[in-house]
Amino acid sequence: MKNQNSWILPEGIEEILPPRAGQLDKLCREIIDLYASWGYQLVIPPMIEYMDSLLTGTGKDLDLQIFKLTDQMSGRLMGVRADTTPQVARIDAHNLKREVPTRLCYLGTVLHTRPEYTGGNRSPLQVGAELYGHKGFESDAEVLCLMIETINKAGVEKIHVDLGHVGIYNKLVQLAKLDDELEAELFDTLQRKAMPELDDMISAGSLSAEAGQMFKALITSNGSINDFKEARVFFDGIDSEIRECLDELQNIIEFIGKRMPEVVLNFDFSELRGYHYHTGIVFTAYAPGHGQGIAFGGRYDDIGSAFGRARPATGFSTDIKTLLGLSTLALENSMGIYAPCSDEAGQLEAINNLRNQGEIVICELPGQSDAPEEMGCDRQLEYKDGQWTVVPQ
Repeated sequence: MKNQNSWILPEGIEEILPPRAGQLDKLCREIIDLYASWGYQLVIPPMIEYMDSLLTGTGKDLDLQIFKLTDQMSGRLMGVRADTTPQVARIDAHNLKREVPTRLCYLGTVLHTRPEYTGGNRSPLQVGAELYGHKGFESDAEVLCLMIETINKAGVEKIHVDLGHVGIYNKLVQLAKLDDELEAELFDTLQRKAMPELDDMISAGSLSAEAGQMFKALITSNGSINDFKEARVFFDGIDSEIRECLDELQNIIEFIGKRMPEVVLNFDFSELRGYHYHTGIVFTAYAPGHGQGIAFGGRYDDIGSAFGRARPATGFSTDIKTLLGLSTLALENSMGIYAPCSDEAGQLEAINNLRNQGEIVICELPGQSDAPEEMGCDRQLEYKDGQWTVVPQ
């Protein structure tokens, strides 16, 4: 018996229909044009690669998110990409091999075995930009500005951006001399901002009183940019490397404040998303009424070494489907011109001229009985006085 539910899509997998598909395509083109105007060149990595490449560098955190399959030609294990960033890093390090700062961008679907949150999408349309070959905060600031411009282009309003720096946490872990097991437990506690559990670790002697105070301060050090200078007072005296991390954050805050004063910035010293591969500043954009981040970025200087050529790197990515779902832009639904089935001379030329002018022209098919309105047309091509003219429907 034929499956009556053969039309059902897997959970978290969606298809996009008109007119939203047209709006999505238009937004994709506008975003790539935006990146091009900043000097970011488009690359198109493959949808599938060998697993040892996909799990290199940043990809190690993606193992459980990658759909795996066996290559019938080589017998090797392959995977469908769950993130494009490792692929672009490979292109910069192994294929392009440039010495100058390199700006690359990408756009394409990625596939996840599980949604990142309940009800989430498993096939994001990921777009992003990466800047390789420069280590200063200026390149971090550039990609952060480009991320904000991307969100603005999509028509998502009243966003705010959380800033953090994984170098602060990494240095505190080093000073506390934690083993891998305890560090993993601590990391989980910090991500949930579970202060009682941190107190328990101190009471049990897992953390020294001094280390405990440092990590408790890390949890509570967050808020508006106006509070940043006060929050960093405690950490300034701990270590010179931590002070350098705080200086980088301060530079970013001042840069964005001058260039994009309308953007609301917050800071969070315990913001550690992707800390296994991020090495410096990290940032996440949020939209009102949406509990999850809508765009993510930061510095990840170590990834190039995995492909045989270490280069400083910073970048961001976002899901265009998510942005479109939060957009306040009006949904455009362009109406067309209906061309009747006719043998009159000059009709084909008239149709081609209209299409070259950017008009939508839909030709009637023989035997068709549908009204032009049902075909999405509000005008009609009419033969009158020896010529074809467009008239209201």
